[in-house]
Amino acid sequence: MAKITKEAALLYHSMGKPGKIEVIPTKPHSTQTDLSLAYSPGVAEPCLEIQKNPQDAYKYTDKGNLVAVISNGTAVLGLGDIGALSGKPVMEGKGLLFKIYAGIDVFDIEVDEKDPEKFIEAVKAIAPTFGGINLEDIKAPECFEIERRLKAELDIPVMHDDQHGTAIISSAGLLNALEVAGKRIADVKIVVNGAGASAISCTKLYIALGARLENIVMLDSKGVISKTRTDLNEQKQYFATDRTDIHTLAEAIRGADVFLGLSKGNVLTQDMVRSMAPNPIVFALANPTPEISYEDAKAARPDVLIATGRSDYPNQINNVIGFPYIFRGALDTQARAINEEMKLAAAQAIAALAKQPVPDVVNEAYHVNNFTFGPDYFIPKPVDPRLITEVSCAVARAAMDSGVARKPIEDWEAYRLRLRELMGYETKLTRQLYETARRNPQRVVFAEGGHPNMLKAAVEAKAEGICHPILLGNHDIINKLAHELELSLDGIEIVNLRHPDEQERRERYAHILARKRAREGVTYEEANDKMFERNYFGMMMVETGEADAFITGIYTKYSNTIKVAKEVIGIRPEFKHFATMHILNSKKGTYFLADTLINRHPDTETLIDIARLSEHIVRFFNHTPVMAMLSYSNFGTDAEGSPEKVHEAVAYMQEHYPDLAIDGEMQVNFAMNRELRDKKYPFTRLNGKDVNTLVFPNLSSANSAYKLLQATNTDAELIGPIQMGLNKPIHFTDFESSVRDIVNITAVAVIDAIVAKKTTTTE
Repeated sequence: MAKITKEAALLYHSMGKPGKIEVIPTKPHSTQTDLSLAYSPGVAEPCLEIQKNPQDAYKYTDKGNLVAVISNGTAVLGLGDIGALSGKPVMEGKGLLFKIYAGIDVFDIEVDEKDPEKFIEAVKAIAPTFGGINLEDIKAPECFEIERRLKAELDIPVMHDDQHGTAIISSAGLLNALEVAGKRIADVKIVVNGAGASAISCTKLYIALGARLENIVMLDSKGVISKTRTDLNEQKQYFATDRTDIHTLAEAIRGADVFLGLSKGNVLTQDMVRSMAPNPIVFALANPTPEISYEDAKAARPDVLIATGRSDYPNQINNVIGFPYIFRGALDTQARAINEEMKLAAAQAIAALAKQPVPDVVNEAYHVNNFTFGPDYFIPKPVDPRLITEVSCAVARAAMDSGVARKPIEDWEAYRLRLRELMGYETKLTRQLYETARRNPQRVVFAEGGHPNMLKAAVEAKAEGICHPILLGNHDIINKLAHELELSLDGIEIVNLRHPDEQERRERYAHILARKRAREGVTYEEANDKMFERNYFGMMMVETGEADAFITGIYTKYSNTIKVAKEVIGIRPEFKHFATMHILNSKKGTYFLADTLINRHPDTETLIDIARLSEHIVRFFNHTPVMAMLSYSNFGTDAEGSPEKVHEAVAYMQEHYPDLAIDGEMQVNFAMNRELRDKKYPFTRLNGKDVNTLVFPNLSSANSAYKLLQATNTDAELIGPIQMGLNKPIHFTDFESSVRDIVNITAVAVIDAIVAKKTTTTE
């Protein structure tokens, strides 16, 4: 983990707009009408509806997606009682995590009040604003009473995350660690070092999961908490042991199965770990310095199962795995509380998730080939995109089953999809692609079968049911890579095009290509040599009907791939050019961008073909095209260069496609701003319409535009490049393509093949 310096931390928080969060409007606000609806007089109507029915606040305001992160700054991280204002950066950070992991809006509120009674009254007074309250960084023992009272006196979820967040995540980790160790929770001896809010909550949840109170020993700064001590508060008294033979950590831990540390760094020695039972479980959660380092624990006991609070070691106990999704499920059911049933459901869902195959995005984030359930992976990683569905659904279901939900979820599959769409993990468009491809999966050839991303994509595409993969490459190399990545190749065909067994097919393909291109100087001998190249061989599989679609591009330059595609597959007879398109799925809508890959300096004729192809592809994806042909000038203000070519292309398209909403040439800001465009240029065919298709004047502008959008719209999804105009489904990737990118293109290629077959049959 990179060292965080004081200078870097201060710069991060101060650069640009100070702080880490802001408020963003969610409704139109550019006109006087918009403002009149947002405020006076329009705002009176929802106010009156809420007055009649308070539950309508969830319908007309952000209450149902708004959480308060509230602290008095008395126990901030490892900093202690630094005061309410000093703790504000932490509360803003918590708000940021809520938003990026679960799409929940947050107001951070720092209350300058240490008196529990006054603090409770302050929180109760502002509670109507929120759908839930996350108490944060409040010292023990006051935090226990504050949370208890607020939970009892408010009808919205209240959770002190310092207590319950760590409890839920560590409980999930404990369940799985015990499974790896081959032990039962009812049988294990547990030593807890630390007796603050988090330690007490963790231990209570372990008991709820089946741990026995008599098997637990807890220590505070004065030693073992025993019934002989007279200095114990109510919370500690519950865990006081009858044993009189142990006083220190070293004595308590001898023969123990589990150590939970929520205390301070370096208090657990190697000798103590050596004294534990076989396959000991050590949760050293003091931050930033654990009770024992990962290295020391492993050196002392190679069989140790260790978790820490740090991201640079395996099995991080990180509250962000829990609280965003717990509140998500609670908010979406308009729950009155976060109860024990919901916390247990969260812990069990997190534990179950660690046993499932890990998505590629997680492996990539941690630069490993594959996480597998076991000693080094028994807790999901914070970046796992499945957490929002698995944990939120479990919590929501528990809220309903336990009777605290006011808004039951009736369609669970729809709810899961909404959660994925909320976080940008899935869009309606990609879901439609997959569903369509699944109905008629096709044979898809993957050119670079020995590339990890291509191999993973082929396996994933098969698992999704969208295609029957065929991998080009050496059998031994592909099988070795699959073994390293722990991928199953069952049902996946491997074709080694250079193997002697493929000689007959190479020769047959060569004869076909030579006959097809004979008048262009292609001889049989030349064609036969080309069949040793993956792009020629794979495209010939599609050309001959021995496969339905072809995916290539990770190793090959576009220019070479384009040349081969023209030579082997050819351009559709009604066009003289082919092109590519990228699709951008964003919160503002779906946009189609062309031509992003093929035509460097298109003339008028080429631009016409690109526009015609774009119109076809947009309809292919079930959208009605509203097309702007772009340039750096508007409507004839510059009569030379690319504006002239675009102007002529628009004239042709409008004459030959009178019902198509297309216009230009125009600058991109006018294309994307309907109000601006309609006011200044009311004569356009685009009047009153929102543009969804952008045709660029040259490759530089198109490629730069989609790369810029890709870099700046981190919550948007880019699908492409999608080829337009070739005779057969040949689709491209590049060396930057992720596994998800390739699977998306595979779905497009499958649908392309389905449509091509239907078209051929119709003809």
